[in-house]
Amino acid sequence: MKHYEVLDKRRAGILLHITSLPGGHDHGDMGHQAYRFIEFLEACGITVWQTLPLGPTHEDLSPYQCLSVHAGNPLLISMDWLIDRGWLEKKTIQRKKCNKTLRKKCLGIAFDNFMQAKDKYHDLYQEFITSQAYWLEDYALFIAIRSAQKNTGWMNWSAKLRDREPAALKKTGKKLQDHIEYIKFEQFIFFQQWIELKQYAHDHGVSIFGDMPIFVAHDSAEVWAHREFFNVDKQGRATHVAGVPPDYFSENGQRWGNPLYTWKAIQQDQFGWWINRMRTQLLLFDIVRIDHFRGFEANWEIPAEEETAINGQWVKTPGMALLNTLYEKFNPLPLIAEDLGIITDEVNALRDHFNIPGMKVLQFAFSGDSHNPYLPHNCVKNCVIYTGTHDNDTTLSWFNSLSETDTQHVLDYLKNDSEDMPWPIIRSAMASVARLCVLPMQDILSLGEGHRMNTPGTQENNWQWRFKWNQIPDDLAQRLRQLATLYDR
Repeated sequence: MKHYEVLDKRRAGILLHITSLPGGHDHGDMGHQAYRFIEFLEACGITVWQTLPLGPTHEDLSPYQCLSVHAGNPLLISMDWLIDRGWLEKKTIQRKKCNKTLRKKCLGIAFDNFMQAKDKYHDLYQEFITSQAYWLEDYALFIAIRSAQKNTGWMNWSAKLRDREPAALKKTGKKLQDHIEYIKFEQFIFFQQWIELKQYAHDHGVSIFGDMPIFVAHDSAEVWAHREFFNVDKQGRATHVAGVPPDYFSENGQRWGNPLYTWKAIQQDQFGWWINRMRTQLLLFDIVRIDHFRGFEANWEIPAEEETAINGQWVKTPGMALLNTLYEKFNPLPLIAEDLGIITDEVNALRDHFNIPGMKVLQFAFSGDSHNPYLPHNCVKNCVIYTGTHDNDTTLSWFNSLSETDTQHVLDYLKNDSEDMPWPIIRSAMASVARLCVLPMQDILSLGEGHRMNTPGTQENNWQWRFKWNQIPDDLAQRLRQLATLYDR
């Protein structure tokens, strides 16, 4: 089988999640500042915008533990967009007081006005709820019940709702009908805004590079609606959970807590659940990164009662059969493999069989000797090179934390005395043979300690970083454009 060449030419990208954008009242969203950021990328000669997953988050704000693998986060909806279409009055938004509660209030007002207006968007709304019914019906009912249960996880609902008894679902659905309709409206607005933003990016020569967590949050619409595909007992409790063993990020490993897949049932269903999931991702993104690609070869199975990830085991998974099915269904299928951490020959063989580009991270490159696979001189063309990812500290903060010996090693390798950190590492990434180079926004702004997006293994103070336009030097766009031109990106 000849596979699609995802990285068909040399390109450069910026990694920035939507919430990290300026504006948006209490956090970044899909409003005017997102469009301005696309214009900034074009000015920089950057043709790829990488985001984190876009799903509705739990209270910890992690986009890797979402309430749905299909739905968009309604908190990313732009209030300005609603104002522009006449469904919300500008005075309703009190910028100094805007928060999650006010956002929901504004969406409720917009919903009422939308339903009364019956304008051109109403037909699009009807088309949306029909075309997306394969996930939207379950999701809207799930969120409506969860809200009525004061956001309690579905495992703790009454047995009839937890176990989806038809009579109980019908009765509850009728009772919550108005709220269910509102939730569908939220998703329509999210997708409408995102597709318009994506088209604007295309018009400016920018592709959208998205992220798909391999596992699913336990408290999610999909686990509730499709328990047969997940490793949970009759009470909905996970028996074994996902994670990774001790590694660079954590001496205790990472216990993510996601229920593992019941791969036998998924395979018997001819991977229909995964086909539907990928269909949504390809609607949202031009390129899709599979977070923890390693899990398609084997996953780290941790008994649910274990508090850390230390006592687990690798269990084989049918990744070859799954990917064969997905590639037969979708053409092209533009995947990127997050293949960091403990990677075996079998994982490499699976990735290479489908010609899926992997990842190289320069913050990992300077430990060990000259054979370190992340060093630029060891890179391959078919990969994505990063200075750092959303899970790393900023490159400047990382560099400043190195020992004297490691600092000298980095400087000896780069041999660049004309630029301040992190620009020698940025230049090294841009100059590498990797066809796609992605730079976190924090790095191109030369930000140091206190500006990282996420610290793996921790629950607090993550996912909240934002930039401001006044942090951008006047010459930054020209500087990046020169590098993109110099290194044929």
